[in-house]
This record gives sequence, C-alpha cells and structure tokens, in this order.
Amino acid sequence: MSNEHRSGCPINLSLEVFGDRWSLIILRDMIFGGRRHFRELLNGSLEGIASNILADRLRRLMELGLLTKADDPSHKQKAIYSLTEMAITLVPIMAQLGAWGRVWLPVSEELSIRAELLEKGGPPLWDRFMDELRHEHLGAPMKTPPGTPGVRAQLRAAYEAVVARQAEAAAG
Repeated sequence: MSNEHRSGCPINLSLEVFGDRWSLIILRDMIFGGRRHFRELLNGSLEGIASNILADRLRRLMELGLLTKADDPSHKQKAIYSLTEMAITLVPIMAQLGAWGRVWLPVSEELSIRAELLEKGGPPLWDRFMDELRHEHLGAPMKTPPGTPGVRAQLRAAYEAVVARQAEAAAG
C-alpha cells in the first residue's frame, strides 16, 4: 500500500478520487452534457466552477486516468477532453447517486428527470449509454443498431419537455 493513501479501503480510495467538490460535477457535465472543451465545462456548469479550479481538476482527472486530452482538430488553440473507460464505467454509479438524491434530497423536477429516466431504464439503459460514450470518446464501434435513439438525446429531450411544460404553466 502506498503512503500517498490514508488506507487501502476501496471506499476511502474512491473518496480520494471523487471526494472533492468538483470532480464528479466535471465528469457529470462530460457524461450527460457532452461537454468536452474547457470553455464548455467552465460556462456550462450550473454550479459555477472557477477557471483555476477547473484547470486543476481536469489535470488531476487526467493524472488519475479518468480523462485524456488532445489537440482539437477543428481549432488549433483548443484542446478536447475525452473520458477513458475508467470514467465511462461511472455511469451506473452516477445513476445510483441520482436515484438516491431524488429520494432523499430537495431536487428540482427539471434537473431530476434524467436521474428518473436512468433509474427506470436500469442496467440495459446504462449499458446503451456507456456504449454511446465509448463510441464518442474512445472511437469504439456502436453495438446498438443504427437508428436507435441516443441515450443522451433522450435524456436531453426529457429535460427540455419538463422545462417547456414548466414555462407553459408559469405563463398560463
């Protein structure tokens, strides 16, 4: 066991990776929001991460093997971040965290609809989503049949439907 860790307990070691305030939020935004550039992560976070904290956490997540960084072929001054297999396999954990939060915490309807759909879809939906992420971030071939709606697109559509319904109710 390395002296860098408080103990070899798997829960402790996991908390050493994800126990800070921002790492899971960054991974959430990449997984569910499809954000892959620094500016997208900085400006797209509802929680308002500072740029120096974002830069530090991205560096740390790369050091831990959860992200990779490459030059963006579409823009010379931009980098594109990609999830690794290690990060992609967090989808079931994120789904379970969302399910727990929906039961025990004061969530908003529009921000919890995705967690509800992931909970209801269970492992088959999580597997499809991980397949989609492997294709997007690792270049793996899709296992799902062509024409199958993407999971992220389904989650986004559900969110947008709730937001539209709330706006309509507020206006009417």
